[in-house]
Amino acid sequence: MNWDQISGQWTQIKGSVREKWGKLTDDDLELVAGNRDKLIGKLQERYGLEKDRALASVDKFIADLKLTPKSKE
Repeated sequence: MNWDQISGQWTQIKGSVREKWGKLTDDDLELVAGNRDKLIGKLQERYGLEKDRALASVDKFIADLKLTPKSKE
């Protein structure tokens, strides 16, 4: 899954992100809006993670994420 897909389906993904990282607020998720760098930054801010660790956590989460493709009606 690539970040264009994630950005396009951010509304559906936000719930899973919130479950994984409960310290992120709704405002944080709106600000991130599917942007990988912003998500990494918010994880660093809320959880005190080093950039490499936040990056690895996001990459693993996305790799494990199962999304249904959008229908093209």
